[in-house]
Amino acid sequence: MLLSGAEEKVQPQFGLINLLKAGAAQLIVLHHLAFYGPMSDHVRQLLPDVIDWLSSHARIAVQVFLVIGGFLAAKSLSPQGQPGHDYPLRAIWKRYAKLAPPFIVATLAAAAASVLASQWMDHHSISEPATVGQLSAHALLLHGVLGYPSVSAGAWYVAIDFQLYALVVLMLWLAGRVAGTSQLRWLVPFWVAVGIALSLLHFNLDPDWDNWAPYFFGSYGLGLMAWWASDPSRKPGAVLLLLVMTLLPVLVGLAINFRSRIALALAVAGALLLFGRVKTYSNGRAWSAINGLARTSYGVFLIHFPVCLLVNAAFTHFVPAEPELQGVGMLTAWAASLIAGAAFHNWIELPLGRVFESTVGRRAMQASSV
Repeated sequence: MLLSGAEEKVQPQFGLINLLKAGAAQLIVLHHLAFYGPMSDHVRQLLPDVIDWLSSHARIAVQVFLVIGGFLAAKSLSPQGQPGHDYPLRAIWKRYAKLAPPFIVATLAAAAASVLASQWMDHHSISEPATVGQLSAHALLLHGVLGYPSVSAGAWYVAIDFQLYALVVLMLWLAGRVAGTSQLRWLVPFWVAVGIALSLLHFNLDPDWDNWAPYFFGSYGLGLMAWWASDPSRKPGAVLLLLVMTLLPVLVGLAINFRSRIALALAVAGALLLFGRVKTYSNGRAWSAINGLARTSYGVFLIHFPVCLLVNAAFTHFVPAEPELQGVGMLTAWAASLIAGAAFHNWIELPLGRVFESTVGRRAMQASSV
């Protein structure tokens, strides 16, 4: 899912998904470089339109991850969109165990980076020294809900991704309880369509909800519906019904209050509907690079802020404030983020994932033997 960890290394792979993840991850890094400065403050003199666009609009790329997250959640949790989930708490814990451990390491790295960067510069991008309560809230993915400032840029997304995944798991479990032994095949898609409508017509219009899953469910739900509608075994009439259920609340929501982020989410969902299940072989350097960037996207997402913060501090303290030289600093921070993200993926994310995956597996075996 978004930035959710290791992708399959075997061929073939979901080419479009990897392409979207790789591109969106670059935009997120560049957005934070442009938004937080101070290198970008100097580069703006040379490229004002570019820096302003990256600072104000590049963050819309997060919609790509939201839609892909829903698409892959449907694939793993309920490929046919049918109600029921036998072990909801296990699935939720497994998701937490995948997201949280590397996130906690990256949060500690960001806290340390702020302390180091403060020795070389005084800037609003530097966080106050992290408290035990603040770090604990981050570890539980509750920092936004509890009102703690984020230690790192983008920390909110990890919590929202977890909330959305847990919400879908609980939705499937509850639908299974409601459906019982009856064949209510359309119950889950219907509930998702209702969730999309509630999100786009109410929650997504109120910024006070932006620490909670319902605010983002419109985009995530588009991904869910795109997977189910792209099922090649589904009859054309059923696909049409799914499209109507999905498009109606989206188009009404855009008509009432047009949001470019929702329009982008709809476009991404449409692309996934048409090509999301297509697998490609990693032939050639271009595809190898794209697949590599997609595979390490979560690591890049987690570690890029402390890396960018330290590069900003170094170029502010040691390098003259010339736009050209500070531009080199931005490129250095971007490249360093990709290298650090790959290292983080291989040396932190994957090892932690193996440890926690084995823990989940042992607990599942113990529960099944009772």
